[in-house]
Amino acid sequence: MAPISSKTKSPFTKSDNLLFDPALIPASIQESLPAGYVVRPLARSDNQVRSNSSFLKTLEVLTTVGTISDDAFQRRFQYLKEHSDQYYTIVIEDMNVPPTSAGSATSSSPSLVTPGRGKIVAAGTVLVERKFIHELGMVGHIEDIAVSADQQGKKLGLRIIETLKAIGQQVGCYKVILDCSEKNVPFYEKCGFERKGVEMGWYVNKHKTASPSDAYAPIQAKL
Repeated sequence: MAPISSKTKSPFTKSDNLLFDPALIPASIQESLPAGYVVRPLARSDNQVRSNSSFLKTLEVLTTVGTISDDAFQRRFQYLKEHSDQYYTIVIEDMNVPPTSAGSATSSSPSLVTPGRGKIVAAGTVLVERKFIHELGMVGHIEDIAVSADQQGKKLGLRIIETLKAIGQQVGCYKVILDCSEKNVPFYEKCGFERKGVEMGWYVNKHKTASPSDAYAPIQAKL
């Protein structure tokens, strides 16, 4: 694999294959990754048949992903692409893979690499919410941080968070927030986050047997 030039802000160029403009990813974060690793926007090609290296396989460390056809993946990608000022999903790809399993990792330019030629080992998303408060302010919501089990100890989770925070800042968010489990609080504090409020959740599948009036009865009784 040809070396990635440190003078290039990103080893990827803006294209229809990528979810958003890779220029939003700071060069400093790219340069802080292990040798042969790259951070980039999600690509249309990230649901390839080499499922052990795919974006969806990486997400399985978080929760159940389910069976998603390539057609369904492409439809969802296209929706996100059409709203690329709201959805910023990134991946870290390990380009240190044998050519026999992934092909050449380089493009025709010595400073560029081709997305989808390596193994996706980490991922994350920042979702931008547009508000009326704070003078039509915007808030970044970090979601679905995933790092492959065999990649622990390489600070990939930290790099994903740093990238998403930087994207949120560059697109104009006045704050970036996330939810996490108690055991992960120390990690996110190291990433610069502070405890704020309490996370609450309402899961639709757990309430499907109740009628709408039953579901809201405790609330209505207090009004």
